[in-house]
Amino acid sequence: MTEMTRITIPDIGDFDEVEVIEVLVGVGDPVAVEDPVITLESDKATMEIPSPVGGIVASIEVSIGDRVREGALVAEIIEPVEHGPGDSSKKSAEKMAGMEPRLHGNGEDGEREDDSSGLSDVDEAAEKIAGGDEGADSRSPSGAGDRLRGNGGISLPLPPHASPGIRRFARELGADLSLIAGSGPKGRILKEDVKSWVKRQLAKSRSIDRQEEVGIPAVPEIDFSEFGDFETVRLSRIRKLSGPHLQRAWLNIPHVTHHDEADITELEAFRQSLKAEASMKGLRVTLLSFAVKALTGALKEYPNFNASLAPGGEQLILKRYFNVGIAVDTPDGLVVPVIRDVDRKSIFNLARELADLSERARNNRLRPDDLKGGCISISSLGGIGGVAFTPIVNAPEVAILGISRARTMPVWDGQDFVPRLLLPLSLSYDHRVVDGAEAARFVSCLTRLFADVRRLSL
Repeated sequence: MTEMTRITIPDIGDFDEVEVIEVLVGVGDPVAVEDPVITLESDKATMEIPSPVGGIVASIEVSIGDRVREGALVAEIIEPVEHGPGDSSKKSAEKMAGMEPRLHGNGEDGEREDDSSGLSDVDEAAEKIAGGDEGADSRSPSGAGDRLRGNGGISLPLPPHASPGIRRFARELGADLSLIAGSGPKGRILKEDVKSWVKRQLAKSRSIDRQEEVGIPAVPEIDFSEFGDFETVRLSRIRKLSGPHLQRAWLNIPHVTHHDEADITELEAFRQSLKAEASMKGLRVTLLSFAVKALTGALKEYPNFNASLAPGGEQLILKRYFNVGIAVDTPDGLVVPVIRDVDRKSIFNLARELADLSERARNNRLRPDDLKGGCISISSLGGIGGVAFTPIVNAPEVAILGISRARTMPVWDGQDFVPRLLLPLSLSYDHRVVDGAEAARFVSCLTRLFADVRRLSL
């Protein structure tokens, strides 16, 4: 006997809809508990939706490019229920192998001759993107053997490798196939390639419009081939999504950065003394655990930093909870998962949670709840170097703490120069909410907490 389990989109936080960027299984595939089924992408990070049960995939109800919301059906899994020796997942798999797939969206290579579908998110593109009706079949004047330079300098072969259905689809959108790199077998251009190209052109157009609205001239385009050979590399998804967020924050928040140094000589000695105990617990206690704890102590002392500016800019929302975002360096770019209720957690608990969040962030396994609810953020370059930098405030927060690499420096103690371990701090803040004097006092409070580890328990 078998049971059918429906996989649906869980709570996705503050987002009404998120995009499906990967479908990781197909009809008839076996899956185990917690195996990822699809990958979603928000404007902050990517996240995988796992299967809650083990079994065989009976149907896939979404396709790449779909936008889904909480409760939407993702897939159906046939879960074997063994009531006897003859019942097994293997038999279920054999049964499923003969079923007709029920996929929604494109076919095996993303090309369907019925090109009237898939226009939900680009149905206005034909009116907004310049290009002739026959742009998809354009040829170089010098003949079919020539090569056309496109996508910022990548040489693409002519004619484009695309089916008649894809050519018709491209003509409807005014997309020039000669400028599109195919991701299919042998460089074949798929419908998703056309849609992605159209989206990039629309985004570029909207970006230029936004820049003109705020009086910022667009950066002129340059033909880099005039100066020599070059290569064009796609930005990662995270960088493409975080870029506009950072630009909005930089344009809308009047940033000021306050720099100081904290004496962490005693704190580092205490941290070293915890190594053996932490190792027995399977933990590695880093300076970041203490920084999170110290930052929470300073937030309690100066509540204006634990706040957000209300829409309209006439009220301040003061938060009574203490959640700290941690910028994590991943191969695809920075993501900022959030540690909740820091004020209630010990140094060991923080160390464990930091390690878990960092590992899941680097493996694209963060959940939607991991990325929301932050009060203030920390960006640490301590493992790399530097003496100061200017982190960008992660709106709607009003401040972010940057930490650089600690270094031993001679410090005058009133009688002699003595070696002390100093930690550079860089606090960027929203000048609409915080003034310079308050920022200086906040950082001074931080340096006191760093200098005397006993204060972290108060």
